[in-house]
Amino acid sequence: MAEPTELFDIIHSTRAMRRLKPDPVPDALVAKILQAGQCAPNGGNTQRWRFLVIKDAAIKKAVQVWYKRALDEVVGPRYASSAPPPGATAEGYKRQHSAVEYLTDHFHEAPVWIVPCIESAEKPTRSSGASIYPAVQNMLLAARALGLGATLTTRHLLYEKESEAALGLPPNVHSYAIIPIGYPMGKFGPVGRGPLAEFVYQDRWGQPFKGV
Repeated sequence: MAEPTELFDIIHSTRAMRRLKPDPVPDALVAKILQAGQCAPNGGNTQRWRFLVIKDAAIKKAVQVWYKRALDEVVGPRYASSAPPPGATAEGYKRQHSAVEYLTDHFHEAPVWIVPCIESAEKPTRSSGASIYPAVQNMLLAARALGLGATLTTRHLLYEKESEAALGLPPNVHSYAIIPIGYPMGKFGPVGRGPLAEFVYQDRWGQPFKGV
């Protein structure tokens, strides 16, 4: 597959790829993804981020138990009772739920996980994610540019204590996501988010932005 080089092509086609092949991903590609993450801005340039690469099947299976429990108890019922979000049809929303269920059942089979973390003696606050999620987005875009599928998932945090124990994180380190990475079974993009005008206001809440 030819790698796209146009930034906006990559952005507009970086879908959440939840169906991944179990084929190994070369370390050289994982390193490129991590380097892209390291290029991201973070609060005060303190670089408290840490990136845990998980390949060990036993660790992934231990986390998958809590990941599936979160689907069964929280996320699954939410899908069943909610309407399709903007930009999605009922059929598309159903396909999305099916992909979520697939990822859940095969979460531990993704060849590589990257777990973005922050190391700090301080308790995480609302702004803490500003020092890690830009790196996450960089890594998602880098994976797309390399022809690899990935998705941002935070569901394990519904059982944070148990999942982080399974990941072997020390007390002063907290995870903010898990990024499963592998060669995709499906095709990339385009993403569907609904009309931009529905989400953007100008000067006052609810007042349309004149640029769209």
